[in-house]
Amino acid sequence: MKLDMTTLLQTLSEYNWITVLLLAVLLSSVLQGLVRGASRSAGRLFTLLSGGVLSLVGIAIAIPLTMWLSPKVQTWLTELPLPDRELAKWEQVLYMLVMAVRDFPLMRFAVVFLLLYWIIRTLAGFAMLFVRGGSGLFGWLFSGGDRPASLLSRLAGAGIGAVIGAARCVMLIAILFIVVTLYPNSGFSRYVEASPVYQQGARTIIEPITGNLIKEKLPVFTRSVEAELGSILQQKYEVIDANIPESIELAAVEITKGADTDEEKARRLYDWVGTRVSYDYDKVKDYEEKGIWHEQTPQMTFDTKRGVCIDYARLYAVMARTVGLQVKVVTGLGYDGQGGYGPHAWNEVYLSEKDAWIPLDSTWAKSGDWFNPPAFSETHVPNKLI
Repeated sequence: MKLDMTTLLQTLSEYNWITVLLLAVLLSSVLQGLVRGASRSAGRLFTLLSGGVLSLVGIAIAIPLTMWLSPKVQTWLTELPLPDRELAKWEQVLYMLVMAVRDFPLMRFAVVFLLLYWIIRTLAGFAMLFVRGGSGLFGWLFSGGDRPASLLSRLAGAGIGAVIGAARCVMLIAILFIVVTLYPNSGFSRYVEASPVYQQGARTIIEPITGNLIKEKLPVFTRSVEAELGSILQQKYEVIDANIPESIELAAVEITKGADTDEEKARRLYDWVGTRVSYDYDKVKDYEEKGIWHEQTPQMTFDTKRGVCIDYARLYAVMARTVGLQVKVVTGLGYDGQGGYGPHAWNEVYLSEKDAWIPLDSTWAKSGDWFNPPAFSETHVPNKLI
């Protein structure tokens, strides 16, 4: 009899594999309990429950400790200066992490919390060794592991396994519930919601426990995290270009001499970089046609007066910091004039007299005034994590 693959695939496609997965988790736990017997299954259940309890206790202790310690960590890191020298690659990564923890509250909270939670759970794990050692208060749960299990013991073990499997399914449904909440319109989310087992677990267990916490608060929190992560990635050039060459410093001071406001300083530097540096089409050609990227420092851009958008932006940032301006290098997409967008880089600078960050694009300075124009966001799209 010839196997009809089309019919087989059609039959398989009729099953919801989320439902199959959840039922498989439950069934495998029951079978494990049947094989282990009552005492070993009870030990497994105890491990699962005690681990959950310890995790909750660890979280409950770590959160207030983190809230108390986080501002102290920020103060300590603020007093930690960047080395006045060129950093090695591993040092750049290290200081990027340090600056991210220093400057971004969510990042700082996450790092401090995870560290404290790890310490608490490690200490609790050592304490559990006594409980699981056989001589502790619950040692009877783990006794008899070497003796063959009777039929009654195996049936009891299967029942305990069913409880363990149900707990595992609830955990899996909770994870899927978070994914569906964050990406409600994706094809995967719609497929998950088509599972009757998932729907039953989400509606009867997850939603009553969490209320509106996940559905309403998690997407907002996630967007905040995405914004911080995007800012952290932009901050890397502050670390890479922390060591400002003397020639650039002297030029920046001379260019802004007599400027009374941050805006006037920022504008003069924008005009200078935008008119003195020429776009390096050969560098772009090498990258697009040969896959060769010519990395260059702000000093190289300053000396050769040639570069691409990221080189303009890094040189501008270094010169701006020299004269006391707060500035960012922003990467993302820029309008190409032909209906599309391509990789691009520009700057944002803080004007203290206006208490505002304003965008500028010195790469495009020769084609018009791109110093804080009204429709800047229509042609520049900063990177963000999806």
